[in-house]
Amino acid sequence: MDNSTNPPYFNLTMFFNIGQSRYLAFVLFFILYLFIVFANIIIIVVTARENTLHEPMYIFIMCLAVNSLYGSAGFFLRFLRDLLSSSHLFSRSECFTQIYVIYTYASYELTFLSVMAYDRYVAVCQPLHYHNKITKRTVILLIGLAVTIPAITVTPFVYLSSILPLCGNAIPKVFCANWHVVKLSCVSTGLNNLLGMLVTTPVVFLPFVFVLYTYGRIFLICRNRSSDFKRKVVQSCLPHIITFVIYSITVFCNVALSRIDLESLNPYIAVILSLEFVVIPPLVNPLVYGLKLPEIRKCVLRMFQNPEK
Repeated sequence: MDNSTNPPYFNLTMFFNIGQSRYLAFVLFFILYLFIVFANIIIIVVTARENTLHEPMYIFIMCLAVNSLYGSAGFFLRFLRDLLSSSHLFSRSECFTQIYVIYTYASYELTFLSVMAYDRYVAVCQPLHYHNKITKRTVILLIGLAVTIPAITVTPFVYLSSILPLCGNAIPKVFCANWHVVKLSCVSTGLNNLLGMLVTTPVVFLPFVFVLYTYGRIFLICRNRSSDFKRKVVQSCLPHIITFVIYSITVFCNVALSRIDLESLNPYIAVILSLEFVVIPPLVNPLVYGLKLPEIRKCVLRMFQNPEK
């Protein structure tokens, strides 16, 4: 297959010339990335070192923080380099590696949010059975499933895109996106579309439905309970609900964005809309859990006040 149908490079066309301002943009995004790394590492370290946080809910939060580091690294390390570069060419291997990382990151986010929803559901709706159902073995199994299912389902999805004959190499994004690669295909993409639907069901649709179902059940349980019970449930579940809502909005915006012509938009607006999917969740998650959950907040403050302990 020749280079006309198998281009060795992809060109990210959403980068536009901002002159000397690119250095300011680089500094701002570098600081943002450092904050994302620092905030998520704090959540991981605090959860790992504090015995009081060695409980399923906090272990799942730590997994969410690890995933934030994984996804943000897959985006920022290349994005920061592109901000200072005049050329924005991605080799095929780099592009499909980034696609795999970003798509598995997005899928892991949903599967971990589903696992956390199940944990809260059992804690609120079946409190007497919580320690029998959410055992150490169950936690390991849930984390294993949350990681394995997306990794297995995304792999053939990305592979089929990587072998498509392409009639172009322009991707109107600031990172490689699978849908935009598929749109460059010279041949029918029916198999890709079918597999995309099959992948979407277990790693996107079912987690969304499951989270909504569990919180619907929690809401019904809380209706006839005391104010003190409702307060404790809200304190425990609110960070997860906020995270789920924010992530749902970013996913919806990203899906909607992939269906419109980005180059017809104001370039600044198009770039901002492209960035929110890979920037907002890793940035917001540690803030939400660090500020809203008093146990984590207390441990963070204690760690900084007594770093040697």
